[in-house]
Amino acid sequence: MRRRRLGAELRRLREAAGITIETVAQTLECSDSKISRIETGQVGATTRDVRDMLTLYGISDQRRDELVKLAREAREKGWWRAFGDVPGSSYASFDAAASSVHIYQALLVPGLLQTAGYARAVIGAVTPEMPSEEIERKVAFRMARQRERLAKVEPPALWVLLDEAVLHRPAGGRGVMREQFDRLVEVSAQPTVTLQVVPFAEGVHAGMDGAFTIFGFPHPDDPDVVYLEHPTRESVIETAEEVARYRQLFERLCKVALPPGDSTARLAALAKEPP
Repeated sequence: MRRRRLGAELRRLREAAGITIETVAQTLECSDSKISRIETGQVGATTRDVRDMLTLYGISDQRRDELVKLAREAREKGWWRAFGDVPGSSYASFDAAASSVHIYQALLVPGLLQTAGYARAVIGAVTPEMPSEEIERKVAFRMARQRERLAKVEPPALWVLLDEAVLHRPAGGRGVMREQFDRLVEVSAQPTVTLQVVPFAEGVHAGMDGAFTIFGFPHPDDPDVVYLEHPTRESVIETAEEVARYRQLFERLCKVALPPGDSTARLAALAKEPP
């Protein structure tokens, strides 16, 4: 997130100064693509690179010091770096910086709310060829992400919409599902969490195309993003128009979902059902 913010500001300052990427690359003695990747937040910039850029753009004093500090912070490693071998670092970095997270899931309990048993069953089913030690590594990553969120003094506002199909798709056996339902009931009682179920009675609805997550950020220079997870990759949508469409989609789903109290009652009843 800091890389995105720094890159966007460096691009804005370069364009305001009327300087091309080619000129910046020549001054820093690097490739055009490196400057482009810095401005899009794909790679970090050293404090020296930032100072040289800002000198070229005619920026000095307080604003320069602020951006150099941001560059230094952007190179600090987040907790998820310890799980560099596990896909999903983009999600973790967004989650760590977000002030709000809106999740819609059509098939599975979101990873952020999964128990270890449920996560283990799901990962094993989706990737049956994966060695057990890799499965456990992914489970550990999800549990670490949950602990990091709980450790925050002011955790992000979390709003989760679950299609009712999620509740009736068994994973790992009755005991695992009962534990998962209890977990969802527990989480829904937290003041920063809203959980709703989109019932079968609604029939087809606006979320039939699949799951998505919307991250909102407190800093005005950090635009909201939509995160989409695929079996072999992850996608991040940043264009304002597309993000707005996903927000409208989420709002439509909220209107047809059960109220939070009724949704929690449905989960609690499922947890008490006999084997």
